[in-house]
Amino acid sequence: MTKPLSTVTPNTWDFLREPMIKPTGFREYDARWKYPEEINLPGMTALGLGLGTQMIKRGVDPVIAVGNDYRDYSLAIKNALILGLVQAGITVKDIGPCITPMAYFSSFHLGGCAVAMVTASHNPNGWTGVKMGFEMPLTHGPDEMAELRDIVLNGEGVERDGGKVERVDGVFEAYLDDLVGDFKMSRKLKVVCATGNGTAAAFGPAVFERLGVEIVPSHNELDYTFPHYNPNPEAMEMLHDMADTVKESGADFALGFDGDGDRCGVVDDEGEEIFADKVGVIMARDLIKLYPGSTFVADVKSTGLFASDPELIAGGAVADYWKTGHSHMKRRVHELGALAGFEKSGHYFLSGDIGRGYDDGMRVAVEICKLMDRNPDKSMSDLRKDLPVTYSTPTMSPYAADEEKYDILARIVEKLAAKADAGETFAGRAVKEVVTVNGARVILDNGSWGLVRASSNTPNLVVVCESSDSEAELRAIFKELDDVIRTEPGVGEYDQTF
Repeated sequence: MTKPLSTVTPNTWDFLREPMIKPTGFREYDARWKYPEEINLPGMTALGLGLGTQMIKRGVDPVIAVGNDYRDYSLAIKNALILGLVQAGITVKDIGPCITPMAYFSSFHLGGCAVAMVTASHNPNGWTGVKMGFEMPLTHGPDEMAELRDIVLNGEGVERDGGKVERVDGVFEAYLDDLVGDFKMSRKLKVVCATGNGTAAAFGPAVFERLGVEIVPSHNELDYTFPHYNPNPEAMEMLHDMADTVKESGADFALGFDGDGDRCGVVDDEGEEIFADKVGVIMARDLIKLYPGSTFVADVKSTGLFASDPELIAGGAVADYWKTGHSHMKRRVHELGALAGFEKSGHYFLSGDIGRGYDDGMRVAVEICKLMDRNPDKSMSDLRKDLPVTYSTPTMSPYAADEEKYDILARIVEKLAAKADAGETFAGRAVKEVVTVNGARVILDNGSWGLVRASSNTPNLVVVCESSDSEAELRAIFKELDDVIRTEPGVGEYDQTF
């Protein structure tokens, strides 16, 4: 295997023949590139050869399930990846177009094989990538990604005989059985199913139909141009559209899924967007009654209510705050034997009796419907209003180049820690602690907080703030945090504010 080049000029013979891979595409827990600017098809074949070589090196059974999301170039990307895997001597089970959690499920369905899912997740068109893992429900984390990067970029892929491709049908039917079983709603529900024309459009409606839920469709036609908006239930554009549909239809609530179906967003019957971490608290409150003393993992972007909510405390819940990122969270849930993990981005990791431990937007949809069935006298807005009041921002992402963002973040963290060490106030309050497990979460003496970290998937920083006191304090926390962020000239504009 030759070493891939970091750049190749498009519209040349070399672009068609030589593998080109931008090194920054190997991220903390999956691989993502702009296509074809940062990776070409020979580069994706080199990635497949490297992934297959990594499987052999680690003693993994040389069988892998491979699927792809619904983008116009994803099939070509998948076929190039498969070619490299076959060159490495791997048996590829091609499960066809699917959502990411369906690819994860296929490992269980097919006897425990490795998984590679070709998807750009919620990134806009023009992006591609691979989510992969050798032992479900776990997926590649920083160590595995670093090893894979070195194998690929150093040209250490080894070709072996014996590779082949098999087409596998029937995975969705088995996945649907696993999700729903013979459960049927005893309560009538009318739910907006919002998919933003992404891959979940092919699967979400069937899940609701199996549950016996009335569906209000919202952009459920597959269209890889994403004519309305990029399917991302963390973005206010999609949430506002879901809210409008709820109000027009009189639905009980809306559930929205991202481009590869592993995340779920919620809008209640009053058209209020409930950020995913608050939905996690609602679910945890319900689950703690069924499973007292359970551990719940929350990412550092999430609300402080997992630790402070009186109902969770009364049920003996244990809260663990951990690194943002689907691979980090899956591993933490697995290591602690937690019942569930919740990420503010809308990744939920339901385990034990309620899931298989990986992030699955469809599983969350099923569990939310079951939750509503167990609470027949409550609306979604009732459950929202039952929570202690906090004030929080959406997830906001100012630009920072991939090559610079971690150095920028390190300097910001140092400045924030220095302010706390000097005894300076933050938004007019004393700083209780600065948690640096993933960026910096500045926690004030009343439990309010502000977070800055680096995005693992895009050239951005990530900023989230929450106040337990007021909207005014929330804005003060954001301003104080942003003032420090703005000392770095490499930080650009936010994608959205509040």
